[in-house]
Amino acid sequence: MPTQHDRTVPPTSGSPQRGLAATTFAALRRHRGTLAGAAVRIVGLCGLVGLLMTAAVFALAWPCFTRMRNQRIWYQQIEDPYLHDHTDLTRVALGALPFFLLLLCIGSAALQRVCSRAVAAVSRGPSKDDGAWAVGSGRLRPVLAVYALRGLIVWPLPLLAEEAAYDLTGPQLDTDQQVLERGSWLHTCVAASPAVAVFVAVLLRLALSLAPAAAAHGLGPGAALRRSWSLTWTRAGALRVLALTIPLAALTAGAIRLVVQLALPLRPLVRGWIEEATGNFFAAYYAGILAPVIVGILVAAAVTLPITCTAFAALHDQLRSSRTSPPRAGNTAGATA
Repeated sequence: MPTQHDRTVPPTSGSPQRGLAATTFAALRRHRGTLAGAAVRIVGLCGLVGLLMTAAVFALAWPCFTRMRNQRIWYQQIEDPYLHDHTDLTRVALGALPFFLLLLCIGSAALQRVCSRAVAAVSRGPSKDDGAWAVGSGRLRPVLAVYALRGLIVWPLPLLAEEAAYDLTGPQLDTDQQVLERGSWLHTCVAASPAVAVFVAVLLRLALSLAPAAAAHGLGPGAALRRSWSLTWTRAGALRVLALTIPLAALTAGAIRLVVQLALPLRPLVRGWIEEATGNFFAAYYAGILAPVIVGILVAAAVTLPITCTAFAALHDQLRSSRTSPPRAGNTAGATA
């Protein structure tokens, strides 16, 4: 009885499949100029738009800064200490947060498209039209839609849990008639629900981490989310996603921390310049706090995002190939014996 040995299809490039690290570094090395240029352009443009948005937020919050300044002057006149209330500033910042998240999604989607094409070019092997993949803006909208859908799936749960837990167990409910008595098991469960919701959100985020790469590979937003879910919720897929996510997250956090520390001298410079230009201490104070953080995020994004996007694109390519590849010869021989 004939076996299925001859049904095994060799890789299209004519060479054995590389490992994850080899594929990632091959794409980064072979297309380093294209990837570096794309990272600088995308991060630079997003940084410029982000600075304009930050300036707009400061303009909207200027009445709050003016009120803080006037109250500080009044308290100094009556020789009382002044502790400013930043509740209004927090509301303005939360109102502007979706726009900054949208900007982050646009930049990540654009860079993910370029990195996924670099990985695909490496997987195909050298060709005379190598580099043509970097031209054009195809597949950007599906990747952007994946980022938006993933955010809507992952983050509402912990936010709603935090809001519900605060409404049911917050300090404003310290009365004898409160529904959830402090110390009861129900009060403890509700108070712990935000932590559980964050844990669930992290699991969902890990399960959908391959969706942008799948969308850049050619799938629609819904199909990309389903593929990421199916590839991740396997023993090999979950372990490999987790093994890739932890060092990349540590690299990103370490890069942001390092650059922010190196950029701390900007804080007094920005604070002094804005206070001298506007005469408002509080606007200068918050601008000085934000300056090194903004620099740290932009520099870390330019350095780590190409590595992260390329690595997840390579992982998606390998997990997809391992799922669609034919059975090994030894297994097929045993099945037909």
